[in-house]
Amino acid sequence: MDLKKLPKTEFAAAVAQIAGERNIDVQSILDSIEFGLISAYKRDQKEHGFEVPEEAEFTVELAPESGSFKVYQLDGDKKTDVTPPGFGRIAAQTAKQVIDQKIHEAEKETVIVEFQKKINSLVPGIVLRSDPYKMVVSVGKTEGICPKEEQIKGESIQLGSRKWFLLKSIYKDNETGKSEIVLSRRDPEFIKQLFAREVPEVGNKSVVIEKIARSAGERTKVAVSSSQAGVDPVGSCIGQKGSRIQAILNELPSSEKVDVIPFSKNINQFIIQALSPAQDVKVISVDRGLATVSVPENQLALAIGGGGENVRLAGQLVGLEIKITQNQE
Repeated sequence: MDLKKLPKTEFAAAVAQIAGERNIDVQSILDSIEFGLISAYKRDQKEHGFEVPEEAEFTVELAPESGSFKVYQLDGDKKTDVTPPGFGRIAAQTAKQVIDQKIHEAEKETVIVEFQKKINSLVPGIVLRSDPYKMVVSVGKTEGICPKEEQIKGESIQLGSRKWFLLKSIYKDNETGKSEIVLSRRDPEFIKQLFAREVPEVGNKSVVIEKIARSAGERTKVAVSSSQAGVDPVGSCIGQKGSRIQAILNELPSSEKVDVIPFSKNINQFIIQALSPAQDVKVISVDRGLATVSVPENQLALAIGGGGENVRLAGQLVGLEIKITQNQE
């Protein structure tokens, strides 16, 4: 049905205006209204005690020139007008609901297109609801979800709190066609984007985050290098009197520690830095994916870390398994 060729009745004008303003296909609106009217007809019949056979087929004729709607039951080549008395009021309500839904979907789709450009960047969000499986977060004009597996273990965020989230992905359900914005606070990229936000040198790429190893809520190790002479990568990230790293820590649970270490292409040197805050580390050998190191007795606990966390993350950072032995000297 081409509404451009029809007289501009109130209904036709309204549909055409909505289609133009919201960039929605006119036929898509009409098809949805027809589908909605058939559903409304079946509900109406059921409410009046008439069961509609599942195999029964119906069609709707819309007459924008008169604003009338008629429901027909199909039987072979024959169609019978089965429009109930007073159905005009139900039809008008249904049309309004369908159009409102179409507007909502179009607005959300426009927002989704904008968010596509923000994947892997930080977005501010307000936590609206929470259940054992996800948090529902208000982001801009829409909502996103932060699944349990993307939350920081042990972190409790009060409803109504404003937090930063990584826009990790946009998931589209093939069955419903609906898009879902997926947020994260656990992904290592979340840490990288916090540094980019708080450290101008990371934002302008004069300081490069080479690698990140993270156990969300416990400890994170960030290896940084400089792409510009005279720029101290670690000092830039820490900031004057620790102001920059503190701003990053303020966005994380108090239980999470962040080690910023200088990246090195010299694997021995990188291993020593990665085991920070332990000192006096010596690399004995690096062979077949295993690095063996020794540390003094008074540095052993620091090198290993609680539950082996420090040595495990250091291994992730350098891409090797690290075995620690006690320095006998």
